[in-house]
Amino acid sequence: MAIELSDELIQLEEKAWAEIQAMELTVETAAAVQAAITAHAEATEQSRYDVEKELKKRVRHPEPPAAD
Repeated sequence: MAIELSDELIQLEEKAWAEIQAMELTVETAAAVQAAITAHAEATEQSRYDVEKELKKRVRHPEPPAAD
């Protein structure tokens, strides 16, 4: 089963990842991402762990575009 992620969730993780790379991650950003992951997992009846794993994979290690 494919893990579904919302655009909002991806944007939150992108913000957190940018803050991590700049060594400026705030507690507020980290808490917002964790709360959004939990809420999304519950709303979509997906594993919270699987949602977080897929989210980090998509944001931190995106697939390269397919070659034509």
